[in-house]
Amino acid sequence: MNPEPNAEGQAPAAGRPRIGWVGTGVMGLSMCRHMLGGGFEVDVFNRTPERAEPLLELGARWRDSPAEVAAEADAMFTIVGYPADVREVVLGADGAMAALRPGSLLIELTTSEPSLAEEIYEAGRERGVEALDAPVSGGDVGARAGELSVMVGGTPEGFTRAEPLMQPFSRRITLQGGPGAGQHTKMANQIAICSGMVGVCEALLYAYRADLDLQAALETIVAGAGNSWSLENYGPRLLAGDTAPGFKVDHFVKDLGVALAESRRMELELPGLALAEELYRRAQDQGLGELGTHSLLLALAEMSSVEWPAQPSA
Repeated sequence: MNPEPNAEGQAPAAGRPRIGWVGTGVMGLSMCRHMLGGGFEVDVFNRTPERAEPLLELGARWRDSPAEVAAEADAMFTIVGYPADVREVVLGADGAMAALRPGSLLIELTTSEPSLAEEIYEAGRERGVEALDAPVSGGDVGARAGELSVMVGGTPEGFTRAEPLMQPFSRRITLQGGPGAGQHTKMANQIAICSGMVGVCEALLYAYRADLDLQAALETIVAGAGNSWSLENYGPRLLAGDTAPGFKVDHFVKDLGVALAESRRMELELPGLALAEELYRRAQDQGLGELGTHSLLLALAEMSSVEWPAQPSA
C-alpha cells in the first residue's frame, strides 16, 4: 500500500526518519508545517493543544507528552520558550530524553543557555542519543518562508545526520563547534540585534518628532547605509501600528539576560548589550512583554512623553 498524502499533497517518503516535534508557538508552528510539507511523518505535542490544531489538519499525529512523542521518533525537535521549559521537555520526568531510543537524534531549537545545551548533550551521550543545540534566527518572517539561519553545536557526525532534516525550514545551516557552540553563536546574534533594534526605534521616533513624512523617511533610510534586517522588516510594521510578535519582548529579555550572564562569566564588558537589556526591561515594566521586540519604540516614546501615532496591536 502506498502511504497516504498529507493535507499539502505530499506523501511521506519511504525510509525517511519519523519526526517528533514539541513546541508550536510563533516559530515552531511554521517550522513544523514545513516538515509536513516536505513529506515527513510528524508526531506533535504542545502544552496548549489548540495551537497544534493547524498541524493536525495537515496530517501530524497528536501525542500527550514529550515522552510519547519521543518514543517513536527517529529525530526529535524541540522549540519552547525558556531554559526551564527546555529542561522540562527534554530532561524532565515525562521528558523526551528518557524515551528516545539509542541511535536517535535530539535537535533542540530553543534559544537557551550554553551550559544547559552541554548538559543535554552529555545526557544524550550516556543514552546513545546524538543531541545538538540548534537555535535559529530569522523571526516569524523567516519561519514562514522556510529561510531561517540555524546555528548548530554538536559533533560533526551528528550534524551530518541532522542537516538534511533541518533543510525544510532553513536557508543556512552551519556547524559552529561542539556542544553549546550553537547557543553561544545565537547569543552573539542577539547582541548584534538588540543594539540595532534600539537604533531602529530611536530613528523612527526622531523622524516622527521632527515632523518628517515617516514613510518617505523610512524608504530613504532603507535605501542607504542605515538599512538593516530589523529596519526593513519591522519599520513598516511600526508605521502601521502592528506590534504583534514575531519575537516577544519577554523572550528577548530572557535571551539578553543569558548573554549578559555569559559575558560576565567571560569577564567581558558589553555596555551596548547592558543598555539594551535595561531598555527592554523598561518595556516589560510598561506591559509590553507579550508584544514584538519592535514595540520598544512605544517604551522609548513613553520615556520622552511622546504619543506615537499608531496604537499597539496584540
